[in-house]
Amino acid sequence: MHFTEQIKKLKVTDNHLINAVVKPIFFKLSNSLERQKLEELIDNQPQICILDEIQSQLQELIKLRYPKIKFSSDELERKISAYLNNQPLEEYGVWVYYPWKNTLVHLLDEAEFVEVRTNRNQYKITPEEEITLSTKKIGIIGLSVGKAIAMTIALERICGELVLADFDVIELSNLNRIQTGVHHFNVKKTVVVAREIAEIDPYLKVTCYHDGLTDENITDFFTKDGKLDICIEVCDGLTTKIEARQKAKQLGIPVVMTTSDRGMNDIERFDKENNRAIFHGLINDINIEKINDLHTNKEKAPIVEAIIGKETMSDELKISMVEISKTITTWPQLGSCVVMGGAIVCNVCRRLLLNKSMSSGRFFIDLEKIIY
Repeated sequence: MHFTEQIKKLKVTDNHLINAVVKPIFFKLSNSLERQKLEELIDNQPQICILDEIQSQLQELIKLRYPKIKFSSDELERKISAYLNNQPLEEYGVWVYYPWKNTLVHLLDEAEFVEVRTNRNQYKITPEEEITLSTKKIGIIGLSVGKAIAMTIALERICGELVLADFDVIELSNLNRIQTGVHHFNVKKTVVVAREIAEIDPYLKVTCYHDGLTDENITDFFTKDGKLDICIEVCDGLTTKIEARQKAKQLGIPVVMTTSDRGMNDIERFDKENNRAIFHGLINDINIEKINDLHTNKEKAPIVEAIIGKETMSDELKISMVEISKTITTWPQLGSCVVMGGAIVCNVCRRLLLNKSMSSGRFFIDLEKIIY
């Protein structure tokens, strides 16, 4: 068959629709029904990749629980054998299948998995704080900057659930700031982020709104199965930015925002200040009812300037804003700034969730001012 015909035959045209699975499947071999289903899966997927490193995870678990003891190899194996108490090793823990990778991984059960995975957090995050954080729920609107935030939050595990909203797909021009691969072109950003989190921690709950924040789902995003503890807003849509803050203010949920310019971070404590104006009052003089009538980035630029603050934005961003719709299509973002924003927002959210003293305001971590 000619190469062109082969491509046409095999080409995936609706990548984001076909590859919409974001949750792994769990199997406990001690459950006869789940064992049967797993055996059927393996029989039906001859190319499946099976990774069984449960022994090394148990070794870590034992060593971390006895930090004063330096086990020899034989002593460690005897300790593990006693810990298993005659349970077959293959039945210990859980087998997790990742459909998008056709990969089956043998893992510790949730409590032990989290214990080992977060061990190096202690005591920057205390065990008591870890318990508190595990009950928290964070929503993220926008998954360009938001991907860096979501992944950092997942790494530190500062919540029990992440709620993600974005309507967009991965494109080539995203790859200057979004850490992902070319194989994800035309895949929903929500799908990419949820899968990557599941590959780090399949027990961390992730809920996705693949259509972004809409009039139909905004209430669910903020309140379904329990109200958000924090809303992180890092999307491009001006209407969405405003409506998200209005909803958060109504529900008494704090909003955190970061930009990739001068390390700017906004904190709006709607949980403490019911009468606080959104965006610190910076758009009070703008008729927000007319924002939906603005269609081009050039038309929206003055409002973006008002939100970011024309007096405080970097010289590079000021130059870029003038060039929108002339030599560039939208405002620039650098990968280093996006990654830094993910770290800053995670730090801010952790302290908010632990009721550390923190006020509303606009804060800058401008590396060019700090390091020179």
